Amino acid sequence: MEVREMTTNHRRRAPGGLEAEVMGVLWEHGAPLSATDVQTALGGDLAYNTVQTILIRLHEKGAVLRRKAGRGHLYWPVQDAATAAAERMRSALGEQIDRNAVLQQFAAGLDESDAAVLRHLLGAEARRKK
Repeated sequence: MEVREMTTNHRRRAPGGLEAEVMGVLWEHGAPLSATDVQTALGGDLAYNTVQTILIRLHEKGAVLRRKAGRGHLYWPVQDAATAAAERMRSALGEQIDRNAVLQQFAAGLDESDAAVLRHLLGAEARRKK
C-alpha cells in the first residue's frame, strides 16, 4: 500500500497569528480602517467574515477601538506597537517564578546592538531617578 503525503496551499497559522497580522495592518496604517481595508491589506485571501470576526474579538479584548461608519465600523489600535509589545513582555515576565533567571536568559540572547541600547536606556533611567 502506497502512502502519499498530502499537501495543501493553506498553512495553519500559529495561535494568535491572525490577530497579530491584523494588529500589524492597523499599526502600519496609523489610521482607522474598515474590515474591508484590513482584508485588502492582508492580501485578500481571507474571507471578509473572518477578518470581521478577528476585529470584533480584538475589540472585545480591548486591543482595538471602533466607531460606526456607514453600515460597518472603523477600527484602530488602543496602543502603538512598541507599547503593546512591552506590555506583553511585562506580562510574560510577571508570570514567572524566577524572574532573575528569565531576565538573565533574555539578556544573554540579545545581540550586541540590542544589548547596548538596553544598557543605555537602563543607565538613562537610573540617572533620571537620582
